[in-house]
Amino acid sequence: MTEGLDYGTTEDRTMPAVAYGLYLLAFATGVTAIIGLIIAYAQRDGAGPRMRTHYTFLIRTFWIGIAWCVIGALLFVVGVPLSFVLIGLPLVFVGWAIFALLGVWYAIRCVVGVIYLSRGEAYPRPYTWLA
Repeated sequence: MTEGLDYGTTEDRTMPAVAYGLYLLAFATGVTAIIGLIIAYAQRDGAGPRMRTHYTFLIRTFWIGIAWCVIGALLFVVGVPLSFVLIGLPLVFVGWAIFALLGVWYAIRCVVGVIYLSRGEAYPRPYTWLA
């Protein structure tokens, strides 16, 4: 299956590094992850096998994170009005916990990806939900 792939050559790591940097910068700006996602989609098809795993990993990190943000936001939207009758307090707490854990998960995924990238290695499991 991988007979035609040459893992011995050096691939350019600049654009994956820029994308990881933009993802990490999103903690401060909130918008730069979208630019990183665009870079990942634009560069993935032309990338070598090692860098392609990083782009796939970045794309999945973005979309999984967005899905969990939507879930957390829905819990907030439903929980806040219901909290006036004390029914929604658990929903608000769970929504808050999702956002807190999502931030930790996102940071860990980005840092682990940067570590593999700095070593010049392919990301070993780009389709995983964990780091």
